[in-house]
Amino acid sequence: MKREQLTEKILDIKREKGWTWKHITAEIGGMSPVLVIGALLGQMKLVKPLAARAAKLFSLSASEERMLNEVPMRGTPMPPTDPLIYRFYEMVMVNGPAWKALIEEEFGDGIMSAIDFNMDLEREPNAKGDRVRMTLSGKFLPYKYYSNEQGIPDYGFKEE
Repeated sequence: MKREQLTEKILDIKREKGWTWKHITAEIGGMSPVLVIGALLGQMKLVKPLAARAAKLFSLSASEERMLNEVPMRGTPMPPTDPLIYRFYEMVMVNGPAWKALIEEEFGDGIMSAIDFNMDLEREPNAKGDRVRMTLSGKFLPYKYYSNEQGIPDYGFKEE
């Protein structure tokens, strides 16, 4: 079985049982719903105890349980073709340079981690139509200035 086939099996079971992602993530627990769903969709891995819970919930084989614990090949073709996912791509294309400038001005020369990262998603009621509120929080990782001479900083933290 390939990982994509396991994802389809999980989605088939979800549909057959009429389960919501909220129900599934409550049953599996252990970490952010985004990470659990990401793992079930083949983009993340579940640690062994959570892979075991997912396998029990979905009545998966031992081999399929082990597959949930494997580090996957992550990512999707670019640009994305799904309209909702494309909007995120569009946000980065349009706002990315400004975000980069603001982050560098505040923190220095580096990046925001997408690995040491938290994300929350919630519904924000609005009279003109409910809104999606996303909070992203990634660790700042300064670039290392290797082979630097004495007096040159080791890392790209903001210089005061």
